[in-house]
Amino acid sequence: MAKLSPSQVRWRGRIEAGLRIVAPALDLMLAAGDRLSRMVERDEPETLPAAGRGHAGQRTLIHGRD
Repeated sequence: MAKLSPSQVRWRGRIEAGLRIVAPALDLMLAAGDRLSRMVERDEPETLPAAGRGHAGQRTLIHGRD
């Protein structure tokens, strides 16, 4: 990897310092978004029946045979 110029090192330091400053705000934003998505998606997904158990009136295959 090539050596960074002094200007590039300064910019890298500035960007890393800025990210360290805003990191807590970004963490809060991610946590709030996670909570919001969980509240909005309250619908329970349709669950599939357990293996080997069918619905009423439905035949169940056992080891590939009916």
